[in-house]
Amino acid sequence: MYKIKPEDRHVVEEFRRNPIGNHSPDLQRVLNLFRGAPMEGKYVLVCRKPHEEWVLGQFTGKRGEPIQMTNQVFTSIEEAEWYVFRQRWKHYTGEDLDE
Repeated sequence: MYKIKPEDRHVVEEFRRNPIGNHSPDLQRVLNLFRGAPMEGKYVLVCRKPHEEWVLGQFTGKRGEPIQMTNQVFTSIEEAEWYVFRQRWKHYTGEDLDE
């Protein structure tokens, strides 16, 4: 299984600049690790108003149970994706990323 290494730190700025779209192989490898995590506790963005509002939720990991919604609301998909990336980065590396 792929692990995040110190030399992977360079992908953070790439994601920050371009959270949606094509990514370098290094960034894609990190994103695949993040997105392939077990469902329990995994972050998900729920679009509440198309192209206007996204809410952060988390999967319970139990089939059929609703997503646990938070009060964290975003007005841009890029801002929302960056938030989730930072949470996942911290989970895998223990490192906080600047906002």
